[in-house]
Amino acid sequence: MVLPQDIKQYIESGLPCEWVQVEGDGHHFEAIIVSAHFSGKSRVAQHQLVYKALGDRMREEIHALSMQTLTPEQWQALRNPAQG
Repeated sequence: MVLPQDIKQYIESGLPCEWVQVEGDGHHFEAIIVSAHFSGKSRVAQHQLVYKALGDRMREEIHALSMQTLTPEQWQALRNPAQG
């Protein structure tokens, strides 16, 4: 069974990230992924970068992954709304 920390490692191995958090029960997972590589890309293109990092694991090991993708600037604004 794949664990949240496995998915985190897979993403970080295939995509330069500033921050990754993955939670889940072994079947359904939720991830927050912060990467400068998302800058200027649509939400679909951002998700495609994550899927590329996960590769065949998305079909074979990971059955459901919900993700929020953010640039470092978006992440900073969410964490410090008074400064945004």
